[in-house]
Amino acid sequence: MTAELIRRQLTGSQLTRRQILGMAALQTAAALGFTRVGLQSARAAEPAAVESAPAVVVGSGYGAAVAALRLGQAGIRTVVLEMGRLWNTAGPDGKIFCSTADPDQRSMWFRTRTEAPLASFLWLDVVNKDVGLYPGVLDRVHFDHMSVFVGRGVGGGSLVNGSMAVTPLPSWFAEQFPTVDATEMYATYFPRARAMLGVNTVDPAWFESTEWYRFSRVSRRHAANAGLRTTFVPSVYDFAYMQREAAGTATKSALGQEVIYGNNHGKKSLDKTYLASALGTGNVTIHTMEKVRGISRASDGTYLLTADRIDGTGKVVETRQYGCTYLFLGGGSLGTSELLVRARDTGTLPALDGSVGAGWGNNGNVMLGRANHLWDTVGANQSTMPVMGIDDWANTANPVFAEIAPLPMGLEHWVSLYLAITKNPQRAAFTYDAASGGVKLGWSAAQSAVSSGMAKKLFDRINAANSTLYRYDLFGSSNKVFADDFTYHPLGGCVLGKATDDYGRVKGYSKLYVTDGSLVPGNIGVNPFVTITALAERTMARVLVEDTAP
Repeated sequence: MTAELIRRQLTGSQLTRRQILGMAALQTAAALGFTRVGLQSARAAEPAAVESAPAVVVGSGYGAAVAALRLGQAGIRTVVLEMGRLWNTAGPDGKIFCSTADPDQRSMWFRTRTEAPLASFLWLDVVNKDVGLYPGVLDRVHFDHMSVFVGRGVGGGSLVNGSMAVTPLPSWFAEQFPTVDATEMYATYFPRARAMLGVNTVDPAWFESTEWYRFSRVSRRHAANAGLRTTFVPSVYDFAYMQREAAGTATKSALGQEVIYGNNHGKKSLDKTYLASALGTGNVTIHTMEKVRGISRASDGTYLLTADRIDGTGKVVETRQYGCTYLFLGGGSLGTSELLVRARDTGTLPALDGSVGAGWGNNGNVMLGRANHLWDTVGANQSTMPVMGIDDWANTANPVFAEIAPLPMGLEHWVSLYLAITKNPQRAAFTYDAASGGVKLGWSAAQSAVSSGMAKKLFDRINAANSTLYRYDLFGSSNKVFADDFTYHPLGGCVLGKATDDYGRVKGYSKLYVTDGSLVPGNIGVNPFVTITALAERTMARVLVEDTAP
């Protein structure tokens, strides 16, 4: 693909030369079926028994992508190990991703049936569909009493989230990270993260007039009737593109029921921002379909990683080993916590701190729906990208931020849907399970009930002010109102300042770093990816000055 064609693909974005080179590398790798992506993807040499690089990054989500870019810019040869595939090749329908309404094998990570957050509609099992077994883009990882949605592929969670690029309140950030200079974060690292991620905001005039956000305006009015404040939230979905979708001059994506299984257009996912720029340095190579399962340390202080390479059926076809001087863990709260807990408890990294695995929370997530009056229509046409939330976080008795979520079914359903973030103080820990070789999460139903109770207090007010009711038909056959047994925002497990120092350096070992959501102590009050990105920027700025050889 030529540079000009890449520019056209990302219309509305200001691309750097490195992003263009990186996008070209991604396109070339996809076209040739490579699982190793870089400016020299087609290297013919067989890899050594232990493939060594100065730096290895595990994962390719937000914190990992920051690490890869900044290492590449510093001239440090870096290998990124990603367990998912590169999402850059169209299927038989001409699209890379399938829609939420019509999922196929591309939807789920090695499942034969989709597992969407909504389980039913009118108590009917019409939401989830049977699909073929495949390394799809969305995974739902199950623990006792809690399941976690995560993205699988180059770009991690950026491929499957709702793009809400929210910066937390400075007061709450400072409370969660008392040893971090909040002034520096808000002056330097949050702006740096937002600029790189391509954060933008919806045009308020267009929002007020378009049919695609009627559902948000209805919820705003209902919140106002209860004396509650709403606020616009920024996004990494290109709103200029969305307006062209609405005008019929661009292919529909957010307006075409695409979100939880990926967006074909409009979204500035990491493969189009940080990772494209990282590849464009010429110093970064991304290895796909390789899952790291073990970390140890050699006598010379270097790290040795064991990774299984899988094929499209999930079968392990090869086990590889990688050596590095600098190791950056960016596999997310689940991935990083599991690797470190296993390494500590099996003795491969025995000096890890006892707090590794602890401090996990679900960001207070709980989903619910309300039934509106017949005359209060939410619209058959709904954008999949949320742009507004009910902000009652300042209510010290019951702090809640509730995303006004879409439910794009292509028909009028009179449902107002929400993903609430509550200030739930409950925390849990991962523990090593020797029988399975994995980890267990000690989260209980009673801990989830705290979030449900807080959400209920808020939405009872809204229902009372509008004479409306909850929906009982959306989360299975049990008449469940509050879906508090899953989260999109897993946080903690390697908490900053406890399991690491104040810059993500893992205690007990040198040149071992964490750059992902496991650093966040269970709750950040908003969608967390901007915070994760900004903290990773702060870590890399310090590490590259203090820890790397000249």
